[in-house]
Amino acid sequence: MTLSASPTAAARRTVVIYSGGMDSYTVLHRALREGLDVHALSFDYGQRHARELEVAERVCRQLGVPHQVVDIRAIHGLIDNSALTDASRALPEGDYGEENLGATVVPNRNMILLALAIAKAVNIGAGRVDYGAHGGDHVLYPDCRPEFVEAMNAVAGIANFEAVEIHAPYLHATKTQILAEGLAMGLDYIDTWTCYRGEALACGRCGSCRERLAAFAASGVNDPIAYAEGVT
Repeated sequence: MTLSASPTAAARRTVVIYSGGMDSYTVLHRALREGLDVHALSFDYGQRHARELEVAERVCRQLGVPHQVVDIRAIHGLIDNSALTDASRALPEGDYGEENLGATVVPNRNMILLALAIAKAVNIGAGRVDYGAHGGDHVLYPDCRPEFVEAMNAVAGIANFEAVEIHAPYLHATKTQILAEGLAMGLDYIDTWTCYRGEALACGRCGSCRERLAAFAASGVNDPIAYAEGVT
């Protein structure tokens, strides 16, 4: 359903791209703290760690935030050249970095997701789209870099009759800084999923888990989620 909105109303409504991970969880709560009318948008693109979507649905239900999961698995054959979308590929382990995690790049993922989120924003009269690109991703993911966000923001301003702002509040922040802000907001990160494997317990070995664990260690706080036996 299309919602009509005045310019003032549009400025108070945002679409948050919400994966269910730590960064987007913090972005979601940050937007709520701003007093915005938040609409969460998640995507099933055939990712191996689709368990994150279950977490996202649960959190939004608890918060009473409107939430839509968009099934775009039909494009899987266009973006399956990645360890995150091809289960037959070995998933890299070890610390987060360009040398061992290049295989996890999903072709053009954020441009696709942002384009759909912009459409949702225009459709419901929202003036903004929020997503969780952060500084730690710059070395590995081109679609999390400032140049990409600036270009997409320019496109979002002219692609429709209604301009939409692309808002990436943690674009220059580290995972540790994001976690620190979330902890200061009193957030409980047990309600997030990070592991690329998407199994019953977080593996603690993939780059995403290692980055998460490092952030908690740097903050002097225990990670509340359960990990596979032997993970420290």
